[in-house]
Amino acid sequence: MPQVAERQKPKRATTERRTHRLIGSKTPMATGTLGKALAVLDIIAQAPVPLRFTDVLRQSDQPRGTLHRQISHLVEEGLVTVNADHSYTPGIRLLKLAARAWSQNSIRSIAEPHIRALHEHTGETVHLGILNDLEVIYVDKIESRQSVRMHSQVGNASPLYCTGIGKAMLAVLPPQEASARAQRFSYRQHTPTTLASPALLLAELEIIRSTGISHDREEHEPGIRCVAASICSATEEQVAGISVTAPAYRTSKETIAEWEQLVPATAKAIEADLNDQIGPRAGQ
Repeated sequence: MPQVAERQKPKRATTERRTHRLIGSKTPMATGTLGKALAVLDIIAQAPVPLRFTDVLRQSDQPRGTLHRQISHLVEEGLVTVNADHSYTPGIRLLKLAARAWSQNSIRSIAEPHIRALHEHTGETVHLGILNDLEVIYVDKIESRQSVRMHSQVGNASPLYCTGIGKAMLAVLPPQEASARAQRFSYRQHTPTTLASPALLLAELEIIRSTGISHDREEHEPGIRCVAASICSATEEQVAGISVTAPAYRTSKETIAEWEQLVPATAKAIEADLNDQIGPRAGQ
């Protein structure tokens, strides 16, 4: 279990809830009937466009016959829909389950008024994300009022090493654990400023630990910058983070300096409300 490093004020050790996702163009070998079905569902749900059977087969480690049976079961359960062109999309039942999970996420509901206030103050896109192994999963997003918007979506995942929220969450873990995770990334040079090595990432984490502020300097998407900070809850064992994100041409030095005050303050307010709400249960 990961533990959260100490901050300026004492905190109990924390971890994120680990729900490993299947990532990459080829899914890892799943075990058991349920694992194989979830692997297929993951391929279909994560695809940017509807996939046909042969598309799923190329991304799966399952034999053709087994894959056909798995998809048939998923369709019967309402988790996958077969379209008129014989492609597959997430089923209504899956969408309902996702909506229920989103609405019942405790940190999302607690953070919502805070990130809305942050959005009102900055006018830019605000993200809320949670730590999931080597990724940040976005659980809430308020779009910018400006014309240029981000490509991120609620439910999407991004690597920790090249995102503001991701680096903020990594930095709040104990150095030994952050170092271990830094060795596990399949680094990709998304942009010229991507920190695409463990050494570069770990040096950046040291700075974030000292300031409590994380930056994305066009490291994941060209022309996109953000300021982020982490959120920690000991009793719920959660690690999360928030960010304000905007096109680089709208982020002057003065704007960044303002966000460097607003974002950590908002993160601390969310953290206080989260611990106030869940704290009494810890003593029961």
